[in-house]
Amino acid sequence: MRWNHLAENPATARDAALFGAEAVTSRTFDTPEFRGMTFHEVRAKTILNRVPGASRMPFEWTVNPYRGCTHACVYCFARKTHSYLDLDTGLDFDSQIVVKINAPELLRRQLASPRWHGEHIAMGTNVDCYQRAEGRYRLMPGIIAALRDHANPFSILTKGTLILRDLDLIRQAAEVTEVGISVSVGFTDQELWRTVEPGTPAPERRLDIVRTFADHGIGCGVLMAPVLPFLSDHPDRLRATVRAIAASGATSVTPLVLHLRPGAREWYMAWLERHHPYLVRRYERLYAEGAYAPKWYQRRITRQVHELAREYGMGPRASELPRRIPLPESAPPQPAAESAPTQLTLL
Repeated sequence: MRWNHLAENPATARDAALFGAEAVTSRTFDTPEFRGMTFHEVRAKTILNRVPGASRMPFEWTVNPYRGCTHACVYCFARKTHSYLDLDTGLDFDSQIVVKINAPELLRRQLASPRWHGEHIAMGTNVDCYQRAEGRYRLMPGIIAALRDHANPFSILTKGTLILRDLDLIRQAAEVTEVGISVSVGFTDQELWRTVEPGTPAPERRLDIVRTFADHGIGCGVLMAPVLPFLSDHPDRLRATVRAIAASGATSVTPLVLHLRPGAREWYMAWLERHHPYLVRRYERLYAEGAYAPKWYQRRITRQVHELAREYGMGPRASELPRRIPLPESAPPQPAAESAPTQLTLL
């Protein structure tokens, strides 16, 4: 395994090592939920990651306390990152998990730097910060507390019901800054879920997250991702998924068609060959031009989902609250800001 000169972007690896081999402790735990997994505990040098300018993402900064993911989703676009460690993008990605054990303290220090200007931070956009390992390492409470204490806007995208453990912390943060919560539910078909997302909570359990947050006054959107061509894109399946999302009380639904980047493409196509061999040629034709499905196909899915959302009465996203930094008790009251800063979102 290669640790030295590891960077989020391999093009910068020679100049920006995130941690060295001397900082790594590898552990295994003989419990049913962690059997067959290895956790590599590291002390990261930085936890705030700038998103490359060429990225399609609508945010500039991320925090990723883990690398690799026990959700084991066969389509996960982040699989390629494991190759930078000389690990494979298949089983190793699912079972060899890098844990940045100093993430909360490091983030708090970086947020306090005069060079940091309170930009929006997105979490769960690479691998899930509420994957199974979080139940043991409990990094997210410290991360959210640091963001709350600095009134720093943030968003979380997750498939993990473990986020409900941190509901009180998220509510506290939402009182002082913009907080966006989104749950990923690409489809509700149980058989498809068991084979393509074997390490995740069931789709209905994920929609329970939306219900719970709504009950506590926090709007929650759903990223309907990925829509799998020829598997979850039939009009009846799209309808069933959007109907379930609407019934959960989601504030919005945003469809995202499967994209197959290197690393994920090979693993997903191998899965397709095993489970749906009759679809292999169709996928090869659909993705012949690269990682993304053709624009016409993406537009068709987006139109269908938005029409269904309107049919089921899903309204616009609620307005955001302004960022408010709590004042010390001795400080005099300050006038309200003239305008709130723009909120960047995951969707």
